[in-house]
Amino acid sequence: MSIEVKIICATILVFNALYLPLSAEPVEDKRALLDFIDNIYHSRNLNWDEGTSVCGGWTGITCNSDNSRVIEVRLPGIGLKGRIPINTLGRLSELQILSLRSNGIGGPFPLDLLNLGNLTGLFLQFNGFQGPLPLDFSVWKNLTLLNLSNNEFNGSIPLSISNLTQLTSLNIADNWLSGDIPDLNIPSMKLLNLSNNNLTGVVPRSLLRFPSSSFSGNNISQETSSSPVVSPSPAIAPIKHPLRISEPAILGIVIGGCAVVFIVASLLLIFRYKKEGDDNRETTSNNNKKPNKQEKSSKKMVSGNQDGNNRLTFFEGCTLAFDLEDLLRASAEVLGKGTFGTTYKAALEDATVVAVKRLKEVFVGRKDFERQMEIVGNIRHENVAPLKAYYYSKDEKLIVYDYFHLGSLSALLHANRGEKRVPLDWEIRLQIATGAARGIAYIHSQSVGKLVHGNIKASNIFLNSQHYGCISDLCLATLMNPISPPVMRVAGYRAPEVTNTKKVSQASDVYSFGVVLLELLTGKSPVHTSRGEEVIHLVRWVNSVVREEWTGEVFDVELLMYPNIEEEMVALLQIGLSCVARMPEERPKMSDVVGMIEDIRNMNRGSSPSLETRSLGSTPTFTPKFDGVGSSSVRN
Repeated sequence: MSIEVKIICATILVFNALYLPLSAEPVEDKRALLDFIDNIYHSRNLNWDEGTSVCGGWTGITCNSDNSRVIEVRLPGIGLKGRIPINTLGRLSELQILSLRSNGIGGPFPLDLLNLGNLTGLFLQFNGFQGPLPLDFSVWKNLTLLNLSNNEFNGSIPLSISNLTQLTSLNIADNWLSGDIPDLNIPSMKLLNLSNNNLTGVVPRSLLRFPSSSFSGNNISQETSSSPVVSPSPAIAPIKHPLRISEPAILGIVIGGCAVVFIVASLLLIFRYKKEGDDNRETTSNNNKKPNKQEKSSKKMVSGNQDGNNRLTFFEGCTLAFDLEDLLRASAEVLGKGTFGTTYKAALEDATVVAVKRLKEVFVGRKDFERQMEIVGNIRHENVAPLKAYYYSKDEKLIVYDYFHLGSLSALLHANRGEKRVPLDWEIRLQIATGAARGIAYIHSQSVGKLVHGNIKASNIFLNSQHYGCISDLCLATLMNPISPPVMRVAGYRAPEVTNTKKVSQASDVYSFGVVLLELLTGKSPVHTSRGEEVIHLVRWVNSVVREEWTGEVFDVELLMYPNIEEEMVALLQIGLSCVARMPEERPKMSDVVGMIEDIRNMNRGSSPSLETRSLGSTPTFTPKFDGVGSSSVRN
C-alpha cells in the first residue's frame, strides 16, 4: 500500500472519529419512545418510525442542539389511553418538558417519572390518574411548572413539594385531595391553584399572598392558625335588645338630615364659584406676565419666543422647539378619538413629527392641571411614553408626546384583518405584554406607590423601537369631569367596581391590563358583535369558553402557525384571568404580573426553537384543549 493511500485512509478514520458522532441520533432515547408508543393505545397516528431520525421531525419530539438527547416530549390530546408503560419515558434522563395533558391516561402516578432529574415542566392535567401523589418530589430540583389538575388523585398534598425551590406555578385543582394544606413556602411561586378538592383546616400564613380563588371549593379557612377567632360562650354572651325609636324622634332626624344636606350643598356651590373666579383671575395674570429667571431655571422650561397667549410648557431634557402657532400650521392627521380627547399626528414645518392630544371635559384650574402635568412629566421609563410639553388656557388644553411610528396595539391587532394583513406574531405579542406591564408597574411605584394610570387600553399601548409595549395617556383621569367620569365610557376595559365607586385605582388598572392580555391572546376587541349582531364582552366570553374546557377555542387563529407555544399561551391566559378577577383584592399587583410574564419568556428559552430558527414550512401542533387555568374567574 502506497504512502498516499495510507494517508487517505488515516484521514477517513480521523474524520469518522471526530465528525460522525456529532450527527448520530440518541439511539437509547429513540428506543425508549418506541417502547412507550408501542405499549399504549393512541387514536392518532404518529410519524414515529424506527427507520427515521427521532430528531428529524417526529411529532411532539424536540432534541438538544447537537441532536444527542431528547429534551421535550409534547403529546397533548392525541388519544392516549391506559397506563404509562413502565421503564419507558423514565429512561429519557435528559428530558426537560413532558406534556401528556388532555388524554385518557389512567392508573396511579407513574413513578418512572421520578427518574427525570432534569425536568423543568410537567403537564399531566385532564387525564384519569388515580391514587396518592408520590411522597418525594425532591428529585425534581429544576422543576418550575407543575400541573396535575383535573385528575382523580387522592390522599394528602406531600410536604416535599416545598423542596421545589424553582417552582413558579403549581396547579393541582379539581382532584380528590384531602387533609391540611402543607406550608409550601416557595418564594419563587407566582401561581397556585388548590381549588375544588376536599382540603380542610386553615391556609398557612406563607400562602395568604395568593387570592382566595386559589383555595375555593374546599372546606378551609383563610384565617391563620396562630391567631384563631374565639367565639364567646353562649352562657356569657350579652343579650341585645332591639332599639325602639318614637315617631316624633324619627321625624326630627329626617328634618335635621335634610337641613344638613342643604347647608353642605350651598357651601359646595359657593366654594366652586369662588374657585372658578380665582382660576380666571390667575389665568389672566399669568398670561400677561413674562417668564422671569426663576421660572427659566426650574424643571419646566418655557420657550422664549412665545407670547403670553401661545405659551407651551416644555419639560427638562426636551429638545423640541416650537410654539402653538407652529402646531396650528402643522399638517395634522387624526390618529384616534378616545376617552380623554382626540389625538393627532402633527408634522411640523421643520420635519418634526409629534403626537398631540386635545383634551376635553377638563374641569380643573390651572394650578391643579400644572401639578398633574408636573407629576406625569417627571416620569422617565423606557416603557412609558414621555410627556414632552403641554398647553393650558381656559378653553384649550393640549399635551404633546413623541410619535410612535410603529403604531398602537389596537391598530396592530384589529386593523386590516384581510388578505394583505401582516400577522402580529407571538414573540412580538409577548414583548408588548412585557413592556406594557413594566411601564404600568413603574407608574404604580411613583408618588409613594399611589399613582394610578386610569385609562389602560390597547389604543394607549404603543410599540417602541425595540418592539416592546410602551404605555401612554397616563394619569389623566384625575383631570376629568367628576360628575360624568370618562372612565365610565371605556367599553370592555372598565373594572366592575368602577361602575359603583366612579373611582379608578391600581387594582382597576390591573383589571384593564388583564383585558389587554386577553385581547392579545384572542385577537378580539373587548366588546364586539357576533355574526348574529349579538354584543359579546371579551372577559365573559373567555370565561365561558374556558369553563367548558375548550380553551383552545380562545386563541387567535393567527397564532396557530407557530408551533410549540401552547404552554406559553396558556400561561399568559392564566395571568390574564387572574388580573380580571371580579374582586379587586383577588387581583395580583402589577409588580407580580411583570414577574409572571417574564417567567413565561424564560419558560422554554434554550430548549424550544426560537421564531427566527423555526422552519417556515413546519407544521404547528395544536389541540382543542389546553392546560387548566388557575383563576377564580374560570368558575364564577
